[in-house]
Amino acid sequence: MHRATSVRQAATMMAALGAGARFLAGGTDLLIQLRRGALACDHLIDIGRIAGLDGIAIEGDAVRIGALTLHHAVERHAGFAGPLRSLIEASRVVGGWQVRNMATIGGNVANASPAADLVPVLLSLDATVELTGADETRRLPLPQFLLGPRRTAARRDEVLTACHFVPPAGRHATAFLKAGRRKAMEISIVNVAALLAVDDAGRCRSARIALGAVGPVAFRATDAETGLQGGPLSDEAFEEAGAAAAAASTPIADVRASAVYRRHLAARLTVKTLRLCRERLQEVA
Repeated sequence: MHRATSVRQAATMMAALGAGARFLAGGTDLLIQLRRGALACDHLIDIGRIAGLDGIAIEGDAVRIGALTLHHAVERHAGFAGPLRSLIEASRVVGGWQVRNMATIGGNVANASPAADLVPVLLSLDATVELTGADETRRLPLPQFLLGPRRTAARRDEVLTACHFVPPAGRHATAFLKAGRRKAMEISIVNVAALLAVDDAGRCRSARIALGAVGPVAFRATDAETGLQGGPLSDEAFEEAGAAAAAASTPIADVRASAVYRRHLAARLTVKTLRLCRERLQEVA
């Protein structure tokens, strides 16, 4: 075990230790994978005590969530209780309360699990990830960061240090739903996050729909989004969006669900999530 006291030190350690090293923050997923033999690791670099990597900052329209921010902190953040409620809804279903008091936002993203609950929400918010190496800091749009199951575009010497996003202007609402075999402490069979923004006439100005656990990475259902833009927030439009989201899905079959059932859930959860956004928009009309 190696303990880093700064991001630069962590990046330098990773570059020196090579492919057998991994960063450790909350460890709620990594340690389980190591015990199961799903991952091999020669060195762990503890970044969990690096100052400045946790916390939520809202400055003007911009939101920054530090990589070491706990799900419990997101779940309880007053700034997310309105139009950004999907962040609370996703963090609230990450394991049990013990896990949410250990698991970090950065770990949920950097783990690149297709079923990660927070990733579709961040995709629907057009988030970017902040990556810091030994010599520079850069940002990547989240879709460019996620390359495949447990594969990201981070370089060996880079630490994921934050997620950034800017909510859309004007009236908007978000929602997140997941389906699992039980109501709590369950890996998603399918999860869906949505954001709807409307104009003064109540027509869709912008739509973002992101799905998880129905492809090698979580993704935006762009055809479903395009079909909604400029139109009314009608049940018929939502059904069409659900069908488009299901058509864009490439689910696998495993012990949790068949591919057919996952595709069906992708359509139904998309419709339900959009309806929830519509209800929330009506609350603030």
